[in-house]
Amino acid sequence: MEMRGIIFGVLLSLLSMVWGEDPYINHTWNVTYGIISPLGVPQQGILINGKFPGPSINTTSNNNLIVNVFNNLDEPLLFTWNGIQHRKNSWQDGVLGTNCPIPPGTNFTYRMQVKDQIGSFFYYPSTALHRAAGGFGSHRINSRLLIPVPYHDPEDEFDVVIGDWYTKSHTTLRKFLDSGRSIGRPEGVLINGKTAKGDGSDQPLFTVKPEKTYKFRVCNVGMKFSLNFRIQGHPLTVVEIEGSHVVQNQYESLDVHVGSCFSVLFTANKDPKDYYMVASTRFSKTVLTGKGIIRYTNGKSGPSPDIPEAPVGWAWSLNQFHSFRWNLTASAARPNPQGSYKYAKIEITRTIKLINSVSRENGKLRYALNGVSHEDPETPLKLAEYYGVADKVFKYNTIKDDPSSDVGTTVKIQPNVLSLDHRKFIEIIFENHEKSIQSYHIDGYAFFAVAIQPGKWTPEKRNSYNPLDAISRHTIQVFPKSWAAILMSTDNVGMWNLRSMNTENMYLGQQMYFSIISPERSLRDEYNIPDNALICGVVKGLPKPPPYT
Repeated sequence: MEMRGIIFGVLLSLLSMVWGEDPYINHTWNVTYGIISPLGVPQQGILINGKFPGPSINTTSNNNLIVNVFNNLDEPLLFTWNGIQHRKNSWQDGVLGTNCPIPPGTNFTYRMQVKDQIGSFFYYPSTALHRAAGGFGSHRINSRLLIPVPYHDPEDEFDVVIGDWYTKSHTTLRKFLDSGRSIGRPEGVLINGKTAKGDGSDQPLFTVKPEKTYKFRVCNVGMKFSLNFRIQGHPLTVVEIEGSHVVQNQYESLDVHVGSCFSVLFTANKDPKDYYMVASTRFSKTVLTGKGIIRYTNGKSGPSPDIPEAPVGWAWSLNQFHSFRWNLTASAARPNPQGSYKYAKIEITRTIKLINSVSRENGKLRYALNGVSHEDPETPLKLAEYYGVADKVFKYNTIKDDPSSDVGTTVKIQPNVLSLDHRKFIEIIFENHEKSIQSYHIDGYAFFAVAIQPGKWTPEKRNSYNPLDAISRHTIQVFPKSWAAILMSTDNVGMWNLRSMNTENMYLGQQMYFSIISPERSLRDEYNIPDNALICGVVKGLPKPPPYT
């Protein structure tokens, strides 16, 4: 089967040259278990082609990406592609609301196009609690050569995946959650799957030439904590956040929230020696720190043991969010300038307020949005909708757009699906009444993150929105006892997951789906179900609906 996948990829590449299509990038992944010891404790990890973390994906805007996944685990598996918009193609999203999982001992091929996107992203397994065992990796989308970027080409680019890490197995952690318990705090922080011991035996993660500038693509792939990222003695210039070029400010350190990605420029212009790259937990009672070494090629000594301290409190992080601005003079993935989109002048057609809550009824932990704790049905929501049997699987619109400000601690456990009209411009308010920070992601979309403020949202707060240069991104954080506002055009038909990027919260219900349907059933708006789509649940055996035209 593996040889067939390779031959298929070669044929696609040849056909793309004949037809003048965008190039094809092909990957074949063998997903297995293996023993890893990132914190010095042997544990079962998930490897892709024997690697932890998984291989980096390197694409260019508009490339066609083919990933043939062979699931050699003992459990069903899916991968999701965080930040990839899958235009008209939620069939490739790789979450349980859109896809049947890949059974053990079989393979499935994802076929997607990174249409009109640039930036730094990542992938990870979305099933069970596999993310706690690995299976994640970086995904960069380069600008096409025709599209200038707003900085000089760096000497080299490096992918950096940072995240908190548990030494308990993913099966043990899942049992905790299934029994209604929390998984608690992680044991450490990893940078590219490891952390420096500091005893002189550490090999460098990256080697740099003096006086040269490098680009680091940094993503927080962890499960719980925001991380502060910094490099000893070196300022960082932010150039891109989650697919958007930004105004190039310098920072001593950056708060990278769960699910978020940054591209930063680093210039090796200090004394020639080793320096620590550092990622440490924020908003945690005990600070956990991961380290990796950056080595100058002409270096003469090891890194200083004095690690620069991270900021304290979330007000600093909020101020940093306010400092991020869209670069309106830069070109985007397409030749038109980013600043040509005047989002503040578009009429808002619908406002949806989402309030997160936590329930401990009967001693069992659940998380919810507007009082509904999402549960994935056996039949993926998208399949049920496509086959016309949604009424047998879930109900639409079981939550209100404007819930009571006190959603309480009682929750309903059921699928949470909100129907949105196609090609409208909506406002989503995230209101966080809890004491912990929240981080949300929406699949299939980029949105304008126009405001984050303490307190509760009221319509008058719109006067405080950034009307000009809010970043178009896919992840938004909401600080304790605070709210965040985003603006979004519902122009991508499909079934799209909105989720907490805190894995415990997401697994126990703090997620939902947006259903956006094109009444015309037209290929202009959405692709047909793929020929290789896995079929499961109540639609198994049903005749396939007529294709879109």
